[in-house]
Amino acid sequence: MFKIVFLTLLSLPLFAGFFPQSVHTSIKSINGSSVILNTKFPANGISGVVVHNYGNGLTAITSRIVQTASDGTASLLSDDIIHHNQLPTINTPVKVGDEVIGGYLYRNVLLLAPDADTYSAIVKANHKKWIHPDLFALYLMTEGEESVTKENLADFAKKYQVGLIYIVRKNSAILFDPISQKIISQKKVSNLPPKGQYPFYMHFDKLESGWFSSQSEENYYDMAGAF
Repeated sequence: MFKIVFLTLLSLPLFAGFFPQSVHTSIKSINGSSVILNTKFPANGISGVVVHNYGNGLTAITSRIVQTASDGTASLLSDDIIHHNQLPTINTPVKVGDEVIGGYLYRNVLLLAPDADTYSAIVKANHKKWIHPDLFALYLMTEGEESVTKENLADFAKKYQVGLIYIVRKNSAILFDPISQKIISQKKVSNLPPKGQYPFYMHFDKLESGWFSSQSEENYYDMAGAF
């Protein structure tokens, strides 16, 4: 029987609701790898990208960025620029006036849930571009990974253009930014199953070997609680 999952806001950052909105702003000042934004992001830990305008309609992402303080201070992650095999490497330094998009790709969300009912209820209640956990499971198997970590979530997010990881924990749900490695939002959750599918809900629960087995003794909530 389909069950109703109740979601209640646990704490509100500077935005109303669970999902933060994207922010379009610009660089106000620069001091080494630290910058000040003209408009701050809704919460610390939100990542984004810096976009430089070369003129004649040509623009490019030159750096990732993460807000570190509520006054709009942010850190540049220049060693983590988005690459494309068909394009030349971009070495343009970040400049005052460059456009900044906070919450870049935040509409693309990977959901890690304990069971099918919880997964379905959350997906139906939120209009996002949901990245199915089957894709993440295939990635883990291909990479030979045996557990969910911040590192493989970050690598998966970069390869598959995922902006946020929605993780259902024992009594709460969080939004984890895989670039900043920070929790940017959370809320209470009730009416969850006592034990979830390990390591998370997916369609590979009938595999007989490895940690994708439906017979695994591992606890989903222990995995989710590590974030």
